[in-house]
Amino acid sequence: QVQLVESGGGLVQAGGSLRLSCAASGIAFSDNAMGWYRRAPGASRELVAIITSGGNTHYAESVKGRFTISRDNAKNSVNLQMNSLKPEDTAVYFCNAPALLETAEYNYWGQGTQVTVSS
Repeated sequence: QVQLVESGGGLVQAGGSLRLSCAASGIAFSDNAMGWYRRAPGASRELVAIITSGGNTHYAESVKGRFTISRDNAKNSVNLQMNSLKPEDTAVYFCNAPALLETAEYNYWGQGTQVTVSS
């Protein structure tokens, strides 16, 4: 019974900020790296940020220096602080566990949260 619930999206002007949150259940949260993905209109889903179980972070070049991923294992949550937002950041944002997505038995996605950045 996996649940991934994203929240925090909204409509902001370019240069603004948003903080996304993801509450996860039904997975071994603290043992897994967690990532944020996004799907822009007409595009495929892409991985934009990862935080490992040990707290190491990695970012797509397009968001490096602007986005910060963090996790709170006590709450089984992963967050994405997004600053200096650009119109090209407009997308539906999802959280997930990259390693679990590579297994045949796991193919779950939450509903995502919409981020819209106006110019």
